[in-house]
Amino acid sequence: MSRLFLALSDATATAALDAGTYDEVFLWTDTGRTTFTGTTGPFLHKLGAVNSINVDLVRIALGVLAADRSILRARGGSDWNDRDLDLTVDVTNTEIWSERADELAELIGFLTGDHWTFTFAQAPAAAFPPLAVEGQRHDRTVLLSGGADSAVGALLSALEFGNGSSQALVSHFSFTALSPVQRDLVSAIKGIIPGQSQVHHQFHLNRGSTRLDGTRFRSETSTRSRSFLFLALGLAVAERAQSTLWIPENGFASLNPPLGPDRRGSLSTHTTHPRFLRDLSTLVTAAGGHGALENPFETITKGEMFRRVVTAVGTDAASAYLSATNSCSHTDGRYSGAPAGAACGVCFGCLVRRSAFIASGVTDATNYLVNDTTGRFDAFVSNKSIVEPVRDFVDRGVRPRDVMAMSLPAGYRAEHALALYAEGVDELLGVVG
Repeated sequence: MSRLFLALSDATATAALDAGTYDEVFLWTDTGRTTFTGTTGPFLHKLGAVNSINVDLVRIALGVLAADRSILRARGGSDWNDRDLDLTVDVTNTEIWSERADELAELIGFLTGDHWTFTFAQAPAAAFPPLAVEGQRHDRTVLLSGGADSAVGALLSALEFGNGSSQALVSHFSFTALSPVQRDLVSAIKGIIPGQSQVHHQFHLNRGSTRLDGTRFRSETSTRSRSFLFLALGLAVAERAQSTLWIPENGFASLNPPLGPDRRGSLSTHTTHPRFLRDLSTLVTAAGGHGALENPFETITKGEMFRRVVTAVGTDAASAYLSATNSCSHTDGRYSGAPAGAACGVCFGCLVRRSAFIASGVTDATNYLVNDTTGRFDAFVSNKSIVEPVRDFVDRGVRPRDVMAMSLPAGYRAEHALALYAEGVDELLGVVG
């Protein structure tokens, strides 16, 4: 078992390091030394007086991400071997979270595929009260990652409310090339609906590369907990906005279909799985925080999402808007000389995206590395490609037993999941068939 600690004061972190009882100690402060990037502090003061449960949720999520990134998985097989992780986090509401530690461990275990244990310690009080922030009430809060699904959600939400309304858009990035993609999408929405207010919150919050003692952290590449931090930040903004948080994701990908017996974990994620979202909402609400969240596209495919954009703004505008997004799972193409933010075209995210363009009849103007004719990126593309596993997955067809293994939440009918599964497979045929 790996023992880890997220501390919120330098003195506490130093004491933990001196005691030597933890495998990794992380320190999150907004002044002085810290093991995290960005300017967001552990009290979320830039957002104003956020509900303390939601503030704690962000702290827990950041601790989970840091732990997930810092403890390597044993390699072999599916490349998704589980770990035993014992995480202690400084929080304001120790009693409330301690009562829900087992529930939280099950929830995060479902997300990452690991065994978690949580312990909570008393966080220090804020050095000063949060500032009063005006104009935070919005009709809706929407996660905007820069991917196509989130862009569809932000645009359709804006069109639903129209002129005279406002919405909060929440972005998180660790790879800096995504930041301008997110900002450009906000500008595009403003251009389409100039009479609506778009308030964009961009968070650059991630574990840094070096420990407090100056040595370098290990870095696990199969991280699946980043979405938990994104959701926690979104709920904090939504709490101030007094609105529901939209997590836009096509229902096919949300179901986390197994590409094969050896590829379930390493190539897919429970990021927006209906069970994860429902259980997270229930947990946060029961703890006394703001947990109102939903995926408005839970029951449809990505192709149908694209068709809704066409209906709303027309084919040409849909092509320009959707092609400007980035759905690629890989951000390391730059090490092979690719332009920043380039899409490989052969990961699961890219393949589902390409199939959605085909299914919706929208021209895909995305620049995929797989289409480069110079040969410069052949090795990179070959290393990232899951075209053959996806082709095998499509050829195998829809099997009821796959649906039964999807851990559907109560109220989500298996026959509806099966039908959605079939529609998603049909779309993939357009790109790998």
